[in-house]
Amino acid sequence: MIASSDIPGKGSFPRGVHPPEGKLFAENVAVEIPPCPAKVAVPLLQHTGAPAQSLVKIRQEVVLGEPIGKSGGFISAGIHATVTGKVGKQGVCTLPNGRHVAMIPITAEGDQLEGQQLWDDVFGGDWPTEGLEQYNHEQIAQAVSEAGIVGLGGAAFPTHVKFARNDAKPIDTILINGCECEPYLTADYRVMLQAPEPIITGALLAARAAGAKNVIIAIEDNKPKAIDIMARAAGSTGVKIAKLKTKYPMGGEKQTILAAMGRIVPTGGLPLDVGVVVVNVGTAAAIARAVVRGKPLTHRIVTVSGAGIAHPKNLLVPIGVSYGELVDYCGGLRDSAVRVVAGGPMMGFTLGNLDTPVTKGTSGLTVLTAADVAHADETTCVRCGRCVDVCPLNLVPTKLALASRHEDWDLAKRYHLMACMECGCCAYGCPASLPLVQLMRVAKAKMPRG
Repeated sequence: MIASSDIPGKGSFPRGVHPPEGKLFAENVAVEIPPCPAKVAVPLLQHTGAPAQSLVKIRQEVVLGEPIGKSGGFISAGIHATVTGKVGKQGVCTLPNGRHVAMIPITAEGDQLEGQQLWDDVFGGDWPTEGLEQYNHEQIAQAVSEAGIVGLGGAAFPTHVKFARNDAKPIDTILINGCECEPYLTADYRVMLQAPEPIITGALLAARAAGAKNVIIAIEDNKPKAIDIMARAAGSTGVKIAKLKTKYPMGGEKQTILAAMGRIVPTGGLPLDVGVVVVNVGTAAAIARAVVRGKPLTHRIVTVSGAGIAHPKNLLVPIGVSYGELVDYCGGLRDSAVRVVAGGPMMGFTLGNLDTPVTKGTSGLTVLTAADVAHADETTCVRCGRCVDVCPLNLVPTKLALASRHEDWDLAKRYHLMACMECGCCAYGCPASLPLVQLMRVAKAKMPRG
């Protein structure tokens, strides 16, 4: 293992914030597998890009892993049945971000893969680290595409797109992101503790797909157990472990690249501009499963945490199960619960309906109490500059908020609105309690393209 002082980067990045971590609620709770739900609602758009196109008809019988939606384009991802059962009438569901999308309901029927058998199918068994040269770039990229794999850290960008070769911008490093800086969430942490082997295999396969010579797994220093376990799993494979300082948003790919490698991704640019492909630890495990075992992405680990949930847990669940079923499995909401957030408190979306389905990008569900969400009333901006001081992308949130309020799109473009990652650092540090992130989200939705 290499420490932060031994890597090209300095182990950190400028600015950022240190919100309460909240990891203690669920970090020591091993992953559980709830009983198979009676039904799932599988959205046809749960990734960046074009929605998938339905492949099934009402009353059609499907089995776990069967394709039910084909990719809608190069930047898109296929969808698979997450339970064995019968397809219902295609409808519409509302995602946590408020978007209405088509979904395919499936009623579970017959035998289901559950319990230890499901864990073994997804994460168990032997994972090779030698002989991977039998898989070439095209084979890996194709397997990842056919499996419908997207980034499981939250962005849900189709992973096969990252493996497209570009001779003008060669990739030299695969950076596996295990930082999980969002408060409360511990899904990635538990994957590293309980299934490190498929992560290593997936990382090596990702390197082959991208043509990278170096593989680095980045982990914040508040996760010493994960650092040790991943280092042991890496063994003599050449995969290096970078211990980075704990700071939010260390898990943002631009911040991870800067902290681990000392490379600055230009404003509006992508990691490939500096020779890097970033892959989440859960995504790496999914890559290994797709390539080595030919299995698609049908399940993921979701953290249910916070002071407002009776029993915080980490759960391996089928995509399409409702948030409400996860809440019920965890003992329900406490009387003190006032807000349920899809994701974590910094970047998540408040849920208005617990019937919302889990998607590939769902990393957690955070239940907050009145004490957690207490804040001062919104007042006038005092031009203190704290939002500028903490922005990890060196943007000027006050200018962007002003542009949003007045729909001044020239100003928004001049101050790089679309570069904002919506991490919430500005709002967290604002003494006037301005809804800065919400203003920027609205501006992105309303600003004319082109």
